[in-house]
Amino acid sequence: MKIMEICGAQELSGTIRISGAKNATVALIPAAILTDEEATICNIPEITDTEALCDILRLLEVKVSRASESVIINPKSMKNIDITEEYSNKLRASYYFMGALLGKYKKAVMYFPGGCSIGARPIDQHLKGFEALGATITVEDNKYVVEAKELKGANIYLDIASVGATINIMLAAVKAKGVTIIDNAAKEPEIVNVATFLNNMGAKIVGAGTSTIKITGVEYLHKCFHEVIPDRIEAGTYIIIGALCGNKLKVDNLIPEHIEALLSKLEEIGVEMEIGPDYVIVSKKDTYKATTVKTGVFPGFATDLQQVFSVLLTQSKGKSKVTETIFENRFMHIPFLNKLGANIRVSGQTATFLGPTKLKGANVAATDLRAGAALVAAGLKAEGKTVITNVEHILRGYEQIVEKLGDVGAKIVIKEI
Repeated sequence: MKIMEICGAQELSGTIRISGAKNATVALIPAAILTDEEATICNIPEITDTEALCDILRLLEVKVSRASESVIINPKSMKNIDITEEYSNKLRASYYFMGALLGKYKKAVMYFPGGCSIGARPIDQHLKGFEALGATITVEDNKYVVEAKELKGANIYLDIASVGATINIMLAAVKAKGVTIIDNAAKEPEIVNVATFLNNMGAKIVGAGTSTIKITGVEYLHKCFHEVIPDRIEAGTYIIIGALCGNKLKVDNLIPEHIEALLSKLEEIGVEMEIGPDYVIVSKKDTYKATTVKTGVFPGFATDLQQVFSVLLTQSKGKSKVTETIFENRFMHIPFLNKLGANIRVSGQTATFLGPTKLKGANVAATDLRAGAALVAAGLKAEGKTVITNVEHILRGYEQIVEKLGDVGAKIVIKEI
């Protein structure tokens, strides 16, 4: 088991470069099996989720090679092998193989995916889309068998604007006969990145990034080269850390438009920032103004940034509130923030913060990826030593987090125990 030790209250200065987006990468790798030739994806982050997906590719006998920040995927010799529970349980995003295999072979067999325990996160909208395209679905214990004699374009209305369902339906529809329309589609930048990748291979997708996506099926997808967008959640995480501990900390290689909701909220509470075309420079202040945050689908305030942002609210003067609307278990970090010295109460899906409070190091546990990031931020702010267990959650989504923070002045290490 790995633990992370942080000696807090260090001033951070220098530059942190943002990696490729985890939430795009985990969809792009499964999408690559749809090509009939070869796909090269660059700016791939070195995180455990990436490795887990490449393990699934190897299970399917897909040729995978890595060169620097690129992954080359050649599915010419692949086989449609059942994805076992051992593989699917490694990460939530394994479910993208369901749409990709259905689109390529008209059949996918896999177990219900794993990932962070932040809520129910059902896949009913994914299955609804597959059925609309002509698939039948059989559930045996925890195993899904999704198959179709033929996939035909359809009009699909999503009951919720789900990122996963939007992408999975796109993957299944790119080779379906006719035209597929996804209404109430999610609009996240990662969806645009995946649609661009598919279009680079010869797919015909328009409207990605809007609430209506039109997919005209094609028979063949050729080779392509594609770049992963910068990770907006990683960028937001380090900007928030800069607001807690930074002295002109530069967060570089990001797209400010992807985190407008966060930047607007940071300006509202009084964070000092210089926002450039592809960077943000941020410095800490002693206290900030209280505020109210409500998570929402893009372009609203990202649920994946809510937990990290909550650390900043412990340093804000007065009463702040955070309402979580996406996942029901996104406050599991709160007891640990209180252990570090915060004053937070949770009632239903709303957390109330009374601040500012002084944070002191303690032993805490990462219950999920973003909760872990929040505890890293809190540990960097706290006086004394913070020890975080279950850091495997953090390593799923943040490339070289120890090295990146260490390079700007943090005293942080990972140890095996």
